[in-house]
Amino acid sequence: MGESRVNASISAAELFEQQRERLDLRWIAGETGGERMLEAVQTVARRPSLAGYLNTIYPNKVQILGTEELTWLDGLDSRQRWETIEKIMQYRPLAMVISKQQHCPEDLREAAEESGTPLWVSPRRGHELLNLMQYHLARTLAPRVTLHGVFMEIYSIGVLITGESGSGKSELALELVTRGHRLVADDAPEFTQIAPDVLDGTCPDMLQDLLEVRGLGVLNIREMFGDTAIKSNKYLRLVVHLTKPMQDPLPSGIERLTGDSGTRRILDLDVPTITLPVMPGRNLAVLAEAATRLHSLRMKGMDPAAAFIARHSNFLERGDA
Repeated sequence: MGESRVNASISAAELFEQQRERLDLRWIAGETGGERMLEAVQTVARRPSLAGYLNTIYPNKVQILGTEELTWLDGLDSRQRWETIEKIMQYRPLAMVISKQQHCPEDLREAAEESGTPLWVSPRRGHELLNLMQYHLARTLAPRVTLHGVFMEIYSIGVLITGESGSGKSELALELVTRGHRLVADDAPEFTQIAPDVLDGTCPDMLQDLLEVRGLGVLNIREMFGDTAIKSNKYLRLVVHLTKPMQDPLPSGIERLTGDSGTRRILDLDVPTITLPVMPGRNLAVLAEAATRLHSLRMKGMDPAAAFIARHSNFLERGDA
């Protein structure tokens, strides 16, 4: 199955443009530092953190200066103040943000200008800046990967349908849409690990609302089936993998009871996987729906195969008695 991992990064200028309206930011010094980059690999340890109040021991990537921070700076003697400001600039933060439209000290502005450190001002309170910046940076720089397949919402569960070219992924997706399920992305869904156990799947802008079906070409699912047939994003919970039967040996007895299930490693997460052989006469849409319902049961701690095996063992024990 095709997989393309993306190394996310963001520049100071990009962060400014993305948050400019929301935080009402003004750029007052250090415009030459717009190209400063923050790479995802730098954020793994999270110390220094992505955004936080002014910290000269563990400097944050985005340093927020609230009332208390500026008051603390004002309380230093001239030598300590100069050394502190010099130290902050040497850490090369992505940017510094002054909260509540406070007046920027002239020596801080000059140091930012000389060192090319982006210095912004916002009318927002410090905790608002912290929360919004931290959330935005965490999502932007989260590990992400592009997979080959069709990402669907089936019974409110995010299901990635995978398989070799020609295995019928798009045809299955089209039938599932006609049965009331929803399309998230065809061909190249992007998955972002936004939490240790959460993969959020979205569709690239180029492919939004589109599904390619052999013989029909590219279909606009939103125009054909309405807004309710499309979902903008969904958490990935299950992979349904389609295989051609000639590639697989006949299933063993135990596999016939338990099904062909396992896990697939995507980024740092093991995602449950169910493999369905594609054969003439099989209704794959019904099987995909059943696989999703079975996954839901297993997540609730119910396993029909395990229950049957236990019942069978109990029956044999009673027979021996």
